[in-house]
Amino acid sequence: MRYSNPKQLCFPPVAGHTLRADFEGGALSSDFGPLLLRGVDRQVGLTERLATAIHDKRHLSYIDHPLRDLLAQRIYQIASGYADGNDANSLRHDPGFKLGVERLPLDATQDLASAPTFSRLEHSVDRKDVYRLTTALVDQFMASYAEPPAAIVLDLDHSDDPTHGQQEFAFYNHHYKSYCYLPLFIFEGTSHALVTACLRPGVRPTGAENAMILARLLPYLRQRWPHTHILVRGDSHFATPEVMDVIAHRRQTDFVFGLAGNTVLLRHAAPLLQEARCLHQQRTALARAHGQRLPASSRLYEEFAYAAASWSRPWRVVLKAEVMAAGDNPRFVVTSLAAPPPQMLYEQPFPLSLQAQCSRGQLHWPFVNLDAKIPPDVNVLIFS
Repeated sequence: MRYSNPKQLCFPPVAGHTLRADFEGGALSSDFGPLLLRGVDRQVGLTERLATAIHDKRHLSYIDHPLRDLLAQRIYQIASGYADGNDANSLRHDPGFKLGVERLPLDATQDLASAPTFSRLEHSVDRKDVYRLTTALVDQFMASYAEPPAAIVLDLDHSDDPTHGQQEFAFYNHHYKSYCYLPLFIFEGTSHALVTACLRPGVRPTGAENAMILARLLPYLRQRWPHTHILVRGDSHFATPEVMDVIAHRRQTDFVFGLAGNTVLLRHAAPLLQEARCLHQQRTALARAHGQRLPASSRLYEEFAYAAASWSRPWRVVLKAEVMAAGDNPRFVVTSLAAPPPQMLYEQPFPLSLQAQCSRGQLHWPFVNLDAKIPPDVNVLIFS
């Protein structure tokens, strides 16, 4: 065969047994993913780190499944497409999953945990455990760097997690048209690595709540990375005085937030929008005259100082006056950055090696990807 490879696929041993992949039959499993996840987990130590964050209240005499094994089994199952906790009742006998959790695949006495065990685990986790788990995710993110980076971008966004049945703190969210939780995800914008996640009710967060989370996260990062420049980005619902004030009073920390248009901002935008309309008409006419493809849009940029009534001070607002065939599309961002010119703020990488775009599409890239790939029962992974 053209792409055949005679070399056999081997894995690290488990309890003194060699482990290899072949087609000889025997104890079969249709799930290969847990073995790959085990290899990655051995390198990064995620489940071990998470296990140390949870206070195990069980009596040692009655423990058949260590906390680390429970977390590894549940996370591997979700990552393999088995989001329902009841799937553990059948997968606990699966040799692939047993090998993934470093159990002997053919020994019935080493079967994995069942669904009731996970139900007890998830209901035993308290607020202090959840806080330590959130912190453990930050530690995991920071441990992925061999040395402190010169700069990082913290992308903030809330994503819906639909719920089913009478789950506590699940509320109807009109924007998503469903009952859901609305967890906050924080990703590093240049690498798209997860920084941390906070499970929260399905209602729109207040500025004070977002500020409270940043007031804990930013000092924690700063303790280990005292000289790293931190840029915080988010949509317009993060552009509140509480959040901006938390960031503004910290050294080497800046923000770029979307800003919802209002009558004052649209009045500022009107002259530049008119110029953009004229520019778009001229470009369209010129393209037609030469038989070329019509321009999709025309954009002009400017900046001005603006302060909403609730803000403690004016901030730099950058306007993108965009005109398309479908009509006007004015956009605003508010930022504490002084150096990048307006167009660069939208279209070019930020200085200090912040390789991230400020356009809405790329700002949402990690979260759109997350919505498409994480199953509805993600809240069990974020430790409800």
